[in-house]
Amino acid sequence: MKLELTRIEQIEKDAVMTQSIQPIEVAVDRRAVIAAGLAAGGAMLAGGCAASDSGKGTAASLRGPTYDLTTAAGNVDAYAKIGSNLDMKSTHYGWLDGYVMGVAPGGAIKTFAGFRGLGTTRLLPLDGEHGYRRLLREVVFYTDLETGEVLEEMENPFTGEKVRVVPVANDPFNRIIRESELSRPTFGGLNVNEKLESKPFILNWQAYGDRLMMERHINLYYPNALDPEKWVRESAGPMNQVTETYVYNMSLADLQNPELTTVDTTTVWGRHTPWLPWMLMGQAPGHCLYNVMAASIHSLEEAPDQRIIEYIAKHYPVFLDAPTEWVEPSLSSLEWYARELEPAPPRAE
Repeated sequence: MKLELTRIEQIEKDAVMTQSIQPIEVAVDRRAVIAAGLAAGGAMLAGGCAASDSGKGTAASLRGPTYDLTTAAGNVDAYAKIGSNLDMKSTHYGWLDGYVMGVAPGGAIKTFAGFRGLGTTRLLPLDGEHGYRRLLREVVFYTDLETGEVLEEMENPFTGEKVRVVPVANDPFNRIIRESELSRPTFGGLNVNEKLESKPFILNWQAYGDRLMMERHINLYYPNALDPEKWVRESAGPMNQVTETYVYNMSLADLQNPELTTVDTTTVWGRHTPWLPWMLMGQAPGHCLYNVMAASIHSLEEAPDQRIIEYIAKHYPVFLDAPTEWVEPSLSSLEWYARELEPAPPRAE
């Protein structure tokens, strides 16, 4: 904690020294930002100067005037605001667009599919303490690299076998946002043996003028819902080794503005995971990498690819709106795969 406070104090000291610099204003179209991912955000980081006014007559900083990001209480509200909407009547939409790569021995990493879809969230109060229950549905499709069309089947580029493509369709994948957090999902009870100490929920925030970035990562190692004895072709082994990384980018002034209930945020999300079960590669050496851009959108009409919205409306209509009540269990795509599908037969020779 002492190191974190020292770093924040130094950032604020440096910010004070730049207060006399005239802020640079850049007009950015929302659709262009979404289409370009974080390229526009990176340009703003390079050109940002003094912090903007937050609406209370005080320059926005890591310590306020609305949220003190050096405290757990401030982090709870700020994190809820960037990933959802503090107006609990509203659905928050997040658009995802990226790529999936395969890492196999003996050759270059191979990009084999796009990854495009929608997440919807809603906040509910957390009874008895300061915090929120965040309800999430997400449906993301593997897409053709040239056309962007949803892939329902494809030739596995590593085996040459035609396989059925199974999208990510998690309903729900909920979480609790509170001041003291154990930051590991349980995946329906599969990840309950890891002993973690409860710690204050304080995230890694970095301010650059009026741009604010925040990084999170989570490293997981837990039992695989796809038992390799049963799921011979789908399971990568008895344990899942997964890493997920997030880098968020937003306006510091918007985050600290009490009149805003949500913040336009762009995110880079990465995932290191075993071979996907529908690839039918079993315990073959190698793994998958995801590199995905995500952005807040204000409505479904703002989604850059309306073909995806139309596909969801036809095949997964419930995913167009966020849940309204907390239900259990919260599962990832691997657990849903184990519950909803059957093992593939042996490959025909």
